[in-house]
Amino acid sequence: MRGFEYLKPATLAEAVAALSGGDEAAALAGGHTLLPAMKSGLRAPDRLVDLAGVPGLAGVSEEGARVRIGAMTRHAALARDAIVAGRLPSLAAAAGMVGDPAVRARGTLGGALANNDPAADYPAALLALDGEVETDRRRIAADDFIQGMFATALEEGELIVAVRFRPAARAAYAKFRHPVSRYAMAGVHVARYAEGVRVGVTGLGQGAFRWSEAEEALAADFAPGAVAGLRPDTDMATGDIHASAEYRCHLAGLMLAQAVTEASA
Repeated sequence: MRGFEYLKPATLAEAVAALSGGDEAAALAGGHTLLPAMKSGLRAPDRLVDLAGVPGLAGVSEEGARVRIGAMTRHAALARDAIVAGRLPSLAAAAGMVGDPAVRARGTLGGALANNDPAADYPAALLALDGEVETDRRRIAADDFIQGMFATALEEGELIVAVRFRPAARAAYAKFRHPVSRYAMAGVHVARYAEGVRVGVTGLGQGAFRWSEAEEALAADFAPGAVAGLRPDTDMATGDIHASAEYRCHLAGLMLAQAVTEASA
């Protein structure tokens, strides 16, 4: 691992300034992706900016029709929060499915979304629950934020401060986990609103996306039978040593039916 400067800012302004310096800087949230990447030489930042001491970046609050969750909120805290459990139960369930207890104790909502792993759980939740990503500069709608595998709308030095989710009338998340990593081999988050249905998919290999065919079918009839046999196009999936693209699409169809069943219960 190459040497680097370690900074632990005490305010959001200090954190933003540290990330905006001339050298390559990286924000440290939970560290589950960044630190292994640094050890293996895949990342070599000149400056590491630890966000753990910045006040106001963690916690849950209700803001009108939305629930605001701080970017440094840990997965475990999100999973057991009373507001999230009451207004966003499918998000609480998704948080409880992230990794293992050690990962949930340290990993953060903002870190996971900034990394945007193609098999992570939160990107599908962001899409399904009509999320808004709040940064130190602006608010970004979910459909604009996620731009592909590990790609987001974040600009250089831009920092996620919080995420706002819109509670749905009915919602559920179903995930087929890899038995070792616990990442999604296919995960489907379904949310029903008065104006329609949103379906976010993760784990197929090319980044989270909205499944428009499922949304249209469920808007007409929010029932498992309405999506029986429905599968994403294999162009949206990637095969690897763990599963073929066809198998991942098959799993997505099963997870869709399971999520709708749970949301309808």
